Amino acid sequence: MNTSLLVVIVASAVAYGTPLLFAALGELLAERSGVLNLGVEGMMLVGAVMGFLSVQHIGGDEVVALICAVLVAMLAGAGAALILAFLVITLRANQIVTGLALTIFAGAAGLSSYIGNDFSLPDNPARFSFGPANLFGLQDVPIVGPIVFGQNVLVYFSWVCVIAVGLYLSRTRPGLEVRAVGESPATADAMGISVTKYRYLHTLAGGAFAGLGGACFSLALTPQWVDGLTAGAGWIAIALVIFAFWRADLCLVGAYVFGGLSALPLTLQARGVTIAPQVFQSLPYVMTIFVLVLVSSGGARRRLGAPAALGEPYIREER
Repeated sequence: MNTSLLVVIVASAVAYGTPLLFAALGELLAERSGVLNLGVEGMMLVGAVMGFLSVQHIGGDEVVALICAVLVAMLAGAGAALILAFLVITLRANQIVTGLALTIFAGAAGLSSYIGNDFSLPDNPARFSFGPANLFGLQDVPIVGPIVFGQNVLVYFSWVCVIAVGLYLSRTRPGLEVRAVGESPATADAMGISVTKYRYLHTLAGGAFAGLGGACFSLALTPQWVDGLTAGAGWIAIALVIFAFWRADLCLVGAYVFGGLSALPLTLQARGVTIAPQVFQSLPYVMTIFVLVLVSSGGARRRLGAPAALGEPYIREER
């Protein structure tokens, strides 16, 4: 493997890892509040289709259209998350079943597919898309240029989000309070912290991040719309949070590892390497299964830093 190929693979890992990073940050916020959001895949697809629909129909110049499309994608993801939050927080429905149902409702065979086909989105490329930003004009610098300075704006925004989420959870009072809600909602409630409010807000924030991750697919990686565009990225993002020990900084590292596994077959095919491409394409999902099996027991989750009340509804009257 020569240096130029290695640079392409690493640069592709950053690009393909960005939607995973956004979705994982959103899942991290939801899980820190005690809500297990298995509807990430559906939220990503809704964000992807609504972002693409918006960029096709919103007037104005490229910058305005793209900003509006991203905001619409985030609102769409948050809207889907609101459904989840109402069911699992207010109605105390089973979080696993509800998340799976939401993915089916909003996923490739549901709402996102209906919207895409109804507006004939698969027939047209995106009017505008996020291309390489050539930050500070340094894209052509050997090795570092394509990896660091040749990415699109969403990649740089994801770095800001990693820092912001990490500082929020570790250095701010609301961040410490939401961690308390995820660890022991009864104790947090006794301290005057609103468990319901924190779980709602962070589930909605998680949905917005998932919608943004979906928009990365339809507006940056493959600026078009096809059914099932995210190809299971939401499930990888859920495993990624576990892989990162529920830490924002490690979410970035893990996202690029999984992103590299996703980009590897495409990169090798572009270079004429066609040795068992299906094997390479399955690598992210094999790694996902491995991570989930590794932490399948409650004891393993606690050792890795999982919130103690993750997935458990809080019923105040019974505490």
